[in-house]
Amino acid sequence: MSEDRILHPGLRARLMSAEQAAALIQPGETVAMSGFTGSGYPKAVPQALAAHIDRAHARGEDFRINLLTGASTAPELDGALAQVDGLAMRMPFQSDPNARKRINAGKLDYLDIHLSHVAQHVWFGFYNAIDTAVVEVSAILEDGSLVPTTSVGNNKTWLDLAKKVVIEVNRWQLPEMLGMHDIYYGTALPPERKPIPMVRGDERIGQTTLRCDPAKVAAVVLTDAPDRNSPFNPIDDDSRRIAGHLIEFLKHEVARGRLPANLLPLQSGVGNIPNAVLAGLADSGFRGLEAYTEVIQDGMLDLLQSGVLRYASCTGFALSPDANEEFRRNLDFYRSRIILRTQEISNHPEMVRRLGCIGMNGMIEADLYGNINSTHVMGSSIMNGIGGSGDFARNGFLSAFLSNSTAKGGSISSIVPMVSHVDHTEHDVAVIVTEQGLADLRGLSPKQRARQVIAHCAHPDYRDALQDYFERACRDSYGKHTPHLLPEALSWHQRWLDTGTMKA
Repeated sequence: MSEDRILHPGLRARLMSAEQAAALIQPGETVAMSGFTGSGYPKAVPQALAAHIDRAHARGEDFRINLLTGASTAPELDGALAQVDGLAMRMPFQSDPNARKRINAGKLDYLDIHLSHVAQHVWFGFYNAIDTAVVEVSAILEDGSLVPTTSVGNNKTWLDLAKKVVIEVNRWQLPEMLGMHDIYYGTALPPERKPIPMVRGDERIGQTTLRCDPAKVAAVVLTDAPDRNSPFNPIDDDSRRIAGHLIEFLKHEVARGRLPANLLPLQSGVGNIPNAVLAGLADSGFRGLEAYTEVIQDGMLDLLQSGVLRYASCTGFALSPDANEEFRRNLDFYRSRIILRTQEISNHPEMVRRLGCIGMNGMIEADLYGNINSTHVMGSSIMNGIGGSGDFARNGFLSAFLSNSTAKGGSISSIVPMVSHVDHTEHDVAVIVTEQGLADLRGLSPKQRARQVIAHCAHPDYRDALQDYFERACRDSYGKHTPHLLPEALSWHQRWLDTGTMKA
């Protein structure tokens, strides 16, 4: 029955099947869909669209769309559309193996941009106009306003700018989440911009629902399907060491008077190592912590439950199956402690700088001088994308990048002479942490940084080779400010391509 979830009579009259709704999307359209890190994405229409595209291709017709989202989604969306070659362009972040394969084969154009830029760039008209928005909600209220689900992402922008809208009302999503969201409608384009009226991460400055002109709603589809729930790997010894090094450093910063006793608002990227850091904070002795981040994962729920974390502001969830059940069981507890915001506010440089966030993000590799590659393998093969790490690294109080010191079973060093691709320059990187230790790069020249990175972050199997490279570069490099032997620096990556091993 739809009566309990679709209370607007006019929109209830537009109920149709996912197949009928998908048929409204035409070849070549730019389609904006909800979803952020596997939460709050449409579940039925993308799969129906993929089947529709597959049939069109079988008839010899060319049918692909340009796809915009908040961040990564799930197999039912990215995976289904990529598998049938239904995507011509994808923006701004992805993590699906099928999509990644097509991107790296040169068959899918991928635009990897900072998450804080997406909404404003679309408003600026840098990309095609949005033909169709497909947005998941948990309910439609009597006045036509929409109750968001487990992510907000760029949904406000999609609903405002799309020529036509398809709404998926997902009965699996809890309508009792009403009140957790903070949808700010006060943004404007230059030169009419005003300061964001928020000075604390737990302030509410917007409304609890999304608004959409009912006249633009072409279809309403009922679904009942869960978010993607990907379990985290068990925390291993290396992840515990990385967490321990970072937590010890934060305690040192408090003792030096550079951080308050309850730190500053935390931002954590998604992944096993950032989640291990959150777990380590539970036993660290810190209390009254705050989180102003993109994504809430398992560790933050645990910190909220224990009282270590006072509140968490985000734009979406990335929870394991167990954590998701915990959230649903104790929704009343979390409703007053979690705020879900639009992506353009959760990642806004103005807010990150004002609050002084501490950014904790993963990386693929770091070089001797503190440049970070967080997106590409061997410089040319994309993994997922930069996501929001750059928003927090450049604008926050402190930026920490975390990784094991080696990869591929120890055959590759994550610390290299020169990264094969740069996402975060040395100017935006304060701290690098591996299981070997922590390099504090603040206030150091390039050569001073290199000595810290080699001594504290490199694996012993590669430390001598890196030290030898650095010493010879200091002697023979054309310039002595950031010493490099360019052919040799690049050969570190070529060696792995040629032999499958980076062992010296």
